[in-house]
Amino acid sequence: MDVTSIEKWKNNRYKVCLSNGADFVLYYKELSTYQIAEGEDLSEETYARILEEILVPRATKRAMHLLEKMDRSEKQLRGKLAENGYPQEAVDAAISYVASYHYLDDERLARSFIRYHQEGRSRRRMAQDLARKGISADIIERCMEEELRQSQTQLMISLMRKRHFDPDTATREEQAKMYRFLLQRGFPPAEISRVIRGCDWDSDA
Repeated sequence: MDVTSIEKWKNNRYKVCLSNGADFVLYYKELSTYQIAEGEDLSEETYARILEEILVPRATKRAMHLLEKMDRSEKQLRGKLAENGYPQEAVDAAISYVASYHYLDDERLARSFIRYHQEGRSRRRMAQDLARKGISADIIERCMEEELRQSQTQLMISLMRKRHFDPDTATREEQAKMYRFLLQRGFPPAEISRVIRGCDWDSDA
């Protein structure tokens, strides 16, 4: 494979661009160590050495550091490592390592997220947030069924009570404001309208 270009990157590092698209980032001294030069051929053997000796250990260490700061989904972690200039092979190896020690666990992340946010966000809103993190639909659905402690109607009523909303005395302006508040948290419009009118409040008491 040919080295098509070597570009100055971040933090005194250089991005090595290859003809097959397997770009990677090294420090200047490492370019010299592996005799990498623009326009020259990089053998498969040398590339394998760079992966084993530099890129995979470095990607794994970076993955561990990212997970120490906060839980991330596999999709999020892959994205972060790619942003840091690691090629696919190094990313795959790092993901495999952290997953083998359960440092990376999409189900654990989903359960933790639901437990933390379920008193302030709708089921639909949480599902959307988790999907954006790259959590699969089957994991989201299973965790929702097992972790949610109250119905969506009960949650809406609880949120309304916390904001001192009384459906019997609320003005149109107060109803409109509460409607927008619940809509922003992902509750279905028809269900919001029903609860704002006072339906199901007696059964929740």
